[in-house]
Amino acid sequence: MEKLKAQYTEGIVSIIINTILWLAKFWIGLAIGSIALIADSWHTLSDSISSIVVIIAGKLASKESDKEHPFGHGRWELISSMFVAFLLGIVGYQFLMESIERFKNKESVVYGINAIIVIIVSIIIKELLAQYAFYIARKTENTIVKADGWHHRSDALSAVVVLIGMIFAKYFWWMDSVLGMFCAVVLFYVAFEIMKESVTKLLGETPEQGLINEIIEEINKMYKNDLKIHHIHLHNYISQKELTLHIRLNGNMTIIEGHKLATDIEMMLQEKFNMIATIHMEPIK
Repeated sequence: MEKLKAQYTEGIVSIIINTILWLAKFWIGLAIGSIALIADSWHTLSDSISSIVVIIAGKLASKESDKEHPFGHGRWELISSMFVAFLLGIVGYQFLMESIERFKNKESVVYGINAIIVIIVSIIIKELLAQYAFYIARKTENTIVKADGWHHRSDALSAVVVLIGMIFAKYFWWMDSVLGMFCAVVLFYVAFEIMKESVTKLLGETPEQGLINEIIEEINKMYKNDLKIHHIHLHNYISQKELTLHIRLNGNMTIIEGHKLATDIEMMLQEKFNMIATIHMEPIK
């Protein structure tokens, strides 16, 4: 699956569907005066905005490496994910404050059948969108599309809680206010998770142990003696990955032999793991 094309497709589908859902939720929420439903509608609209960011990020991240950016522009995906997280946090704060104010004023809402139908349809569609985004993210290893998928999933989950609240709203005057607070908390949580993942990748991360084991296993197939592989570091630039590692070789090996072995390992890592490797050679002490 071609990464950029898939990213564009996911973004466009998300924008169209989320905009329609936002209009339906917002209109009904406004008609019945429900802060929870209006908050949920803005959560849905923020999905459309984040999908616009997905498309813009895809265009920026696809640019080739240049003199000023020798490792490419792939990290635009991470920067865009952070923007989506920031947007979610702002929306969550606004609705938390409004829900608290409504709770203080003891305002209640009675939900009609139209509101319940819209929420049920929204839950189904949002989960389908989430599954679609996760599928593309798995196939293309795309961080921003994965973030967009979690955005869809969070909207579906918050809508489930809103639906439950609608059913019991006639028994509890405070239900709409509490549901609005819940939606705000969900937005905060999703924003935190997206921000944490993006910042971790920007700062640099230790390769997963499973990946390290795979690399060592493949290298040991090429050189039967124990190379004492250590100092493995991965630099993730999204569009490309840079791997550095140290290997210890027999001290009697010539420079030419050591260089050939290191080159062979680098070629293998490029072919099997799609990583550009730099290898430092040391003699076994």
